[in-house]
Amino acid sequence: MTPADILDALTQLFHDVFDDDGIELTPETTANDIDGWDSQAHVTLIVAAEQRFGIRFRTAELESLRNVGHFVQLIGAKLGS
Repeated sequence: MTPADILDALTQLFHDVFDDDGIELTPETTANDIDGWDSQAHVTLIVAAEQRFGIRFRTAELESLRNVGHFVQLIGAKLGS
């Protein structure tokens, strides 16, 4: 799965979690850029990503995330992409 494929899949997850099809993710997107991205939404996103990609994250991995680009890289590494 390419980084672009992962970003596309994450975009759909964000649309579902935030019930907003207008969200356009970029690698630089952070929680500050999306209304409603609070700690509860963050947990929901993580769980949805784990289910979508069939992976599990460690707490230390999640604490290092800074933006969507890092999230894409982490998912890619877990998938062996």
